[in-house]
Amino acid sequence: MTNTQWNLFKRIIKQEEEKLHVGLIVDSPWMPGYCDISTIDFYAMPDIWFDAYIKIKKDFPDILFLPDWWAEYGMAAEPSGFGVKFSLYHDNLPAVHHLAADVEDMEEVVDALKLPDPRKDGLMPLLLNLQQKIKPRLDAIGEKINIVSARGPMTVAAHLFSVTELLLCAKIEPDVYHKLLRITTQLCKDWLYAQLDACGEAEGVLLLDDITGFFSKDDYQEFAHPYLKDIFSAFSGQVKLLHNDTANDVPYPHMPDLGIDLFNFTHEREIGTVRSQIDANITLLGNVPPMSLARNTPEEVYELSNSCIRDYVAANGSTRGLLLSIGGGVPMGATRECIDALITAAKAYNM
Repeated sequence: MTNTQWNLFKRIIKQEEEKLHVGLIVDSPWMPGYCDISTIDFYAMPDIWFDAYIKIKKDFPDILFLPDWWAEYGMAAEPSGFGVKFSLYHDNLPAVHHLAADVEDMEEVVDALKLPDPRKDGLMPLLLNLQQKIKPRLDAIGEKINIVSARGPMTVAAHLFSVTELLLCAKIEPDVYHKLLRITTQLCKDWLYAQLDACGEAEGVLLLDDITGFFSKDDYQEFAHPYLKDIFSAFSGQVKLLHNDTANDVPYPHMPDLGIDLFNFTHEREIGTVRSQIDANITLLGNVPPMSLARNTPEEVYELSNSCIRDYVAANGSTRGLLLSIGGGVPMGATRECIDALITAAKAYNM
């Protein structure tokens, strides 16, 4: 982001901004296709990655992209530190291959796991190198990496073993689950620390963990919340963002305890209801249906955006505490016309 954009973003999350703005989480599911490049080129060729960001910023100057200048390999970066096998594709995200296929095998595998060093292990050092080497080019155009990101501890664990096996482990072998989560939680912290060092000036951290939405009320408290809190508590003074777009409102009352500033959530929950369930001091990033940007007409996206705005204002009295977005990241196939319709709806509200 530019300094102007970052300052605007901070005003929005502090709920000091009167106008409604649009923010979108963008990364490799959408950007390669939109920019007519292969996913492998986007990952492997820094000049192509850089030019892709220049293109979307030129095409959509009114959008606050989050986290922006995201150095990532889909879901493969953090799991790769544990030595997992992954497959790369020209037209799709990497596939991460699990370390064990059955919950009965998890204890032995977890006992053998070693905490990765993000500066040495897997794909993470390549991403740190990109963040360091790109800084002069960002400085030259008045941009910088303001937010660093990590997949959350449950999501990393789920890519090591699968969602089903992880959830079974929590209930069948809770000691194994907690041992695993202590490792993945520490990795998340170490990975964010390493990126903050590489970027030098970043002021925010983004954690993405959809698995937190798979737990019941009691299970969330035991198996998810302590690990999220441990991570966010380690970054005092940082702007804190959380993404979890599963259709489960169990975590909502616990958001203040995490100390987060912004929450990106599912489109499957009505935004006014979500606003009433989540502490008013937490800004919401949402929640037009993500696939509407790829499957619907611009006119339909405009109406969906208007409906989202109306429902939020009806519940909140104004658009303070809202950064208009979709209920998740921008999907493959999202079109310029539909994204423009989202922007147009925000501008129309501001008139």
